[in-house]
Amino acid sequence: MAEKITLVLPDGNRLEFDRGTTGMQIAESIGTGLARAALAVEIDGTIQDLSAPIDNGGGFRILTFNDDEGKQIFWHSSSHIMAEAVRELYPDVKVAIGPAIEHGFYYDFDREEPFTLENLTAIEAKMKELIREGRVFDRCEISRKKAIERFGKEGEIYKIELIGEIPPGETVSLYTSGKFADLCRGPHIPNAAAIKSFKLLSVAGAYWRGDENNKMLQRIYGVSFPKKAMLSEFLEMLEQAKARDHRKLGKELDLFSINEDIGPGLVLWHPKGAIIREVIEDYWRKRHREEGYMPVFTPLVGRAKLWETSGHLGFYNENMYPAMEFEEGSAYFVRPMNCPFHIAIYNSRLRSYRELPIRYSELGADYRYERSGVLHGLLRVRGFTMDDAHIFCTPDQILDEIMKVYIFSLDILRAFGFEEFGIYLSTRPEKYVGEKALWDRATEALKTALDKMGLPYKIDEGGGAFYGPKIDIKVKDALGREWQTTTIQFDFNEPERFDITYIDEDSHKKRPFMVHRALLGSLERFFACLVEHYAGNFPMWLAPVQSVVIPVSEKYADYGEEIVKMLFSRGIRIELDNRPETMGYRIREAETNKIPYMLIVGERERTAKSASLRSHGEGDLGSISLDEIISRFERESRPPNRKNL
Repeated sequence: MAEKITLVLPDGNRLEFDRGTTGMQIAESIGTGLARAALAVEIDGTIQDLSAPIDNGGGFRILTFNDDEGKQIFWHSSSHIMAEAVRELYPDVKVAIGPAIEHGFYYDFDREEPFTLENLTAIEAKMKELIREGRVFDRCEISRKKAIERFGKEGEIYKIELIGEIPPGETVSLYTSGKFADLCRGPHIPNAAAIKSFKLLSVAGAYWRGDENNKMLQRIYGVSFPKKAMLSEFLEMLEQAKARDHRKLGKELDLFSINEDIGPGLVLWHPKGAIIREVIEDYWRKRHREEGYMPVFTPLVGRAKLWETSGHLGFYNENMYPAMEFEEGSAYFVRPMNCPFHIAIYNSRLRSYRELPIRYSELGADYRYERSGVLHGLLRVRGFTMDDAHIFCTPDQILDEIMKVYIFSLDILRAFGFEEFGIYLSTRPEKYVGEKALWDRATEALKTALDKMGLPYKIDEGGGAFYGPKIDIKVKDALGREWQTTTIQFDFNEPERFDITYIDEDSHKKRPFMVHRALLGSLERFFACLVEHYAGNFPMWLAPVQSVVIPVSEKYADYGEEIVKMLFSRGIRIELDNRPETMGYRIREAETNKIPYMLIVGERERTAKSASLRSHGEGDLGSISLDEIISRFERESRPPNRKNL
């Protein structure tokens, strides 16, 4: 009699099967609908092909396209089909890597002749042919030597390089579909016929391994779905995303620019963009003071010794700008982050447990050498301002501090108009610093805080940094896309390196807990997120120009100026548009510039001490008294008070 194994489903139900039963057989036993949708299975955190036998019991999930892991498998399999199609059409091409990404997949190819739009059309046609044939993904394991021999005969230099990086003793696995074999860990979908719709989106240059010293490859991007309607929805979302692109709107609304003569990845904030940034910063500072944070200001550069102690020169040197020699024999580095400076302030004198917790906050400018290939508008830059803070507290205070940061974070993100979040808890990796007991205590504090808030979150097992566990919060914008904002990160590394201590109530030296936290992330990235979330239609409190007065003719310019002075004295960012253009032209331009309100004034309005109020996107709201307009504008231009929501 076959040995039985017990599988525990996500709802707690337990199923018993013969050892060696495949995931597909289990899916079929549950229901034909589930079997048709099944892509892979997960057993106790390990994901495997549906065709693989299941030898051990434990927690069990059947993955479909509705699961994030299922999407990644689906898209990775699609990239293999694309690579097979490319190899059949262009036999001389060399293949590199083809992973799934956040929305879809790509594959990098080494081909002397550039891919054209006509090539993409031909590749799509070949992919459809392969999918109709019902390509099956067959897995096999071979020795490193045989793998190198196989790919060597095919001239696949990139695969040989990747094999060389596989740790000795680790399995080398290949997946074959048709005549195409690829170096891959898997898993894959059972049959390419599951790919009901797809689209190749674009071609871009990409350096091998992201290093500009390597050869430039051609990267073909694509996306695929198990239902045709999903592709239509995605393409519609892409069109909306293009219209909201912060680079496009940044130029149209005159918010910022990046000048290649100054340097890639270095942002020039134009007056309108700078006003929005100033509003964000003012709100940030006010809220931090209310939450008990103490402001600090620290230098942009520090001696090499500082970065040696922190570990950055050992672990992060390639992302730091080269040393500067200010004094004979003394090198200085532009800072990539702020934490060593905050630690230096803490260490400037002996601390008592009575002083803790200590919370330092700073909008600190940092510089990192990002490779040119990854720079992207404001999302990936070389010079940025980090919404940064560090908390030093006793072990007994840590849960309260994490709860406060978590609540504060959601509160401030909601104030900027975000209501949906993706929340992730990353736990101890295989290689880590610090005592396991401290890791366990810190991780439990993070988990308890998340549980108390009652919001759903995902655990990223082993996803923490080597120096501590963390919570990541990603906001979802108007299109449902996730943007990384908040990080709440424990650090067991730097307190040791800098010998941070406090004196406890028994007069003994103790090591405090140290928490890095950023609520908005970098201001540049957050600004890009806001631009795309609102499509440039900022709420009144964030709008760089909140209102414009448009006299119907020069005759009423004096009255328009009177209104401007009145509202400006009340803190409203208002302008007078008295140019010799038609009123219709000036209204259209205000609409194009997405100014929240227009005040149209003529003889009737001057006589009644009123203005004809026009709202961006809503149109004419009628003639309203100046007192009512002042009241309305003052109310709408105040930053939201979302505290304790």
